[in-house]
Amino acid sequence: MYKKDFVYKVSASTDSGSQKIFYIIVFAGVVMAMLFGLFAVTANPIIISLAIALLAGTILLVRPTWIIWLILILGLLTGGVIPIFFEHIATRLYWGIALLGFLLMFIAFIQISLSSSMRKGAPTFIWIALGFMVYAVLNSLIQWHSAGEFLTGSKRYFQMWGLLFALCWLVREDLDIRRFRVFLLFVALVQLPFVVYQHIFLGPQKAALGGLSFDVIGGTFGTGIITGGNDAEMAVFLLITLAFLLARQKENVLPINRFILLSPLVVAPLFLSETKAIFIMLPLMFLVLYRYEILKRPHYGLIALIFCLLLVVIMGYIQLDRTHLYMSSSKAGSFSALVENTLSYNVYSQGWSRNFLNRTTVLSFWADNQGIHDPASFLFGNGLGSSHDGTGGHIAKRYPGYGIGLTTVSTLLWDMGIFGLGLFVTIFVLAWCCADRLRRESAMPTVRADAAAIQAAIGLFAFYIFYRIGMLEIVSFQIVFATVLGYLAWLYRRHVLATTDNNDLPK
Repeated sequence: MYKKDFVYKVSASTDSGSQKIFYIIVFAGVVMAMLFGLFAVTANPIIISLAIALLAGTILLVRPTWIIWLILILGLLTGGVIPIFFEHIATRLYWGIALLGFLLMFIAFIQISLSSSMRKGAPTFIWIALGFMVYAVLNSLIQWHSAGEFLTGSKRYFQMWGLLFALCWLVREDLDIRRFRVFLLFVALVQLPFVVYQHIFLGPQKAALGGLSFDVIGGTFGTGIITGGNDAEMAVFLLITLAFLLARQKENVLPINRFILLSPLVVAPLFLSETKAIFIMLPLMFLVLYRYEILKRPHYGLIALIFCLLLVVIMGYIQLDRTHLYMSSSKAGSFSALVENTLSYNVYSQGWSRNFLNRTTVLSFWADNQGIHDPASFLFGNGLGSSHDGTGGHIAKRYPGYGIGLTTVSTLLWDMGIFGLGLFVTIFVLAWCCADRLRRESAMPTVRADAAAIQAAIGLFAFYIFYRIGMLEIVSFQIVFATVLGYLAWLYRRHVLATTDNNDLPK
């Protein structure tokens, strides 16, 4: 009798609990349906994309690797291809990608806050990156100007930093890392057909609008008839990919026949782009990658330098000949005038594009107007987003048309000051040291090769911060930056935990 009563009570209690859960689910479903219905009737693509990203992100909370895949695919392929055909929705798509990036960051922080073992083995540059982010947020809150400036500035700066932390702490399987590497190689290989398409079909449309036909070259890194292409960002990514291929071939990990097959496909888009900085970045990559061979095995290093010089000469001939033809057709002047003009808007006093400042004068202008006569701003800047022209930062409004946020370095100086720039540069310095330790200590040739290639990538990043602002703004390039450093953190943590015989070693 008692047993029957007990079973009945438990059964009744279970049914009651199930009913409560059912009612909660139904209520939540009705509320969500109403909310998403309201989102839909707004007909605002940004709100709708954010709602979809929020729903998908909630489902993916327990699958951070899936979020990484979404970011890589949407950011490096879809986000760059869609603007070719539907340029007006590119910004809305990138908002959704940014939301996924912040969701990934949230998951990573929750994981390491709950598990002390997950924090073990993380390289110092990861903690400096976290410190820079905390400093940027607190510094901007102390110097509060407006909610819009703070939120948009934070979004642009850190929208892909979640990928950096996730690769360090959340990815534990070798298989996932191998798949990411294969995907990134695939992204490098598909640049060629997209660049050819842009050159043949989009270039004439750009020229018909009065622009330069080669301004639309950007592969899958973002391009549009009106906005132009992110050719410099694509070029840096392809050079990094080439560095990985060269480093692996140098360590006899990549067979020579595969290298001969893959490397021309990776390099070919560079011949069609108009990134003049390639003449600096390509030798820089080779010098970093083969610096020891040049000193210890001069004949081996000489072969690499000859190969590099040959590429530079061919690229230079193609680009300069194409530019000369353009200038001749437009009667813009002689070829020597082109060279002089290129130097004038990069090194001398002429402004870049429609700005009063260029990549050199933007630094001297900051020193003159934000120098030691204003110690607080000199040291700590003016807050996130303050120098951004596109969103009307309060410092940018003070200097309309100057382009004070033209490069990553100038933007950091205006926004974060000398102290913030120092923290940001420290990330690269410590990442270099981390990669150097892996290159010296690891017994695995693949790790040594990838560490050497990452050092070449860091060298390119160091040049890039004086060249463009994309590291703080362009989603596709921020993915490259975060993936390279995140992969380095994964390799380093794996190495440290293995040498200390720790059970937290990624499997």
